[in-house]
Amino acid sequence: MTKNRFFLNLNLLALLLTACQPPAVTADPAIIQTAAFETAFAQISIPTSTPVPTETPIPTATVPRTPPALPGTYQTSILKSHNIPRAYVADTCQYLQNKWNSNNSAPGTVVMVIMHHGINKGEASGNDITVTENKKLMDDLYELGFQAITMQQMSDFMYNNAKIPPRSVLLIVDDRHFAEYFNDHFRPYYEQWGWPVINAYIGVDERVDLWAENAALSAEGWVDYQSHGYLHNTPISEGSSDEYITSEMGGAISSIQKYMNKTPIAYIWPGGGFSKRAVEIGTQLGYKLGFTVNPRGPVMYNWVPQADAINDANPYAIPETPAGNPLMTLPRYWSTDARENIDSVRVIGEEAAAYAEQNKAIELEYYDIVCAPTYGAIP
Repeated sequence: MTKNRFFLNLNLLALLLTACQPPAVTADPAIIQTAAFETAFAQISIPTSTPVPTETPIPTATVPRTPPALPGTYQTSILKSHNIPRAYVADTCQYLQNKWNSNNSAPGTVVMVIMHHGINKGEASGNDITVTENKKLMDDLYELGFQAITMQQMSDFMYNNAKIPPRSVLLIVDDRHFAEYFNDHFRPYYEQWGWPVINAYIGVDERVDLWAENAALSAEGWVDYQSHGYLHNTPISEGSSDEYITSEMGGAISSIQKYMNKTPIAYIWPGGGFSKRAVEIGTQLGYKLGFTVNPRGPVMYNWVPQADAINDANPYAIPETPAGNPLMTLPRYWSTDARENIDSVRVIGEEAAAYAEQNKAIELEYYDIVCAPTYGAIP
C-alpha cells in the first residue's frame, strides 16, 4: 500500500513539472511557409542564451594633411634694389611662433637705427648736423609716432620678437663725449618723452675725468653705453689678425665693465670696418648685435637689408652678406639724411604689416600641421 502511494505521488510530481515548461514553438499550419517566415521562425526558435554575433567595425584611415607653401619674404620697392632683405632665423617653426605670439611685437613693427656722428652748435660740417637740425629730426620722429628704445630692447626684439613700440628708433651717438653733450642734445627728450640714447664708447681709458662723467650718466640709466672698439682708430678688415680683433672687441668689453659696471651687448664697428672672422669672434665674446655705417634701410624681426657686393658711393660701405650674420651687420641711417627717410620707414612698416595679415591664414595652417605637435599652440 505504501509503495503504491509512493509511485502515485511521483507521477503527480512529473505531471506538475511538465505543466510548468513553456510550450514548444511550432509553426502555424495556417501561415503560408514562405522563405521569410521560415527565417523568422528559425530565429525565434534559437535559445535565448546564445548571443547573436555582431560585425566588427573597420577603422577609417586618417589622411595626413599637406602643409601649404609658405609665402616669401616681404619685399619693398622703397629700398635700393641691391639692399635685399635677409631672414636670419633658421628654425621656421620658432620664427612663426615668435611672429604670431600675441604677447610679442605685431608684424610690421619696425626699427629705424640712426647714427649721430656729431651735433654742432655752429654750422654743420661733414657728417655732423646742427643743433637746429637735430631738434627737427627728433620732433619729426615723435610726430610720426616713433619711440626710442634701449639696446637690450633692440636685442630682445631682433632675437625673439619681444614687444617694442610699433615704430621704434635706436639713437646711437658715436665716440666719446663729455656729459655736457648729452645734457644739451638728448636729456630734454629723455625728460619729455622718456627717450634713452645709445653711446658707442671707445674703450681706451686715457681720460679718467671723461670716464667719471659718463659713468654718472650710465648710473642714471638713460645713456646706454655700448662698445665702439678699444683703440678704435684702425678699422677691422679681412686682413686683421685674430689677436687684433680680440683686443679691439674684447678690450672694449673689459673697459665698460670696469668703469660702467655693465657688460655691453652691441658692437658699433669703428670706421664701419668688419669681416666674417670678426663677426665670428664677436659672437664668441658675447656680442648680440653689430652695427655698420651702411644706410641700407630699417630693420624688422627676421628682416634685415643687406648687400652682396659694394654698390654704394659711400667710401665706408662694405657688403654685409659675405659676413654671414645679419644680426652683426645691421644698417644705420646717418643723421644727415635721416629726416628724409622717416616716412619711408613708416610706409615699410605698414606694408609689411599688410603683407603679414594677407598671409596669416597660410602661415598659421602651416604651423598647425608641421609645428604644433612639437612646439605646441601659439599663445
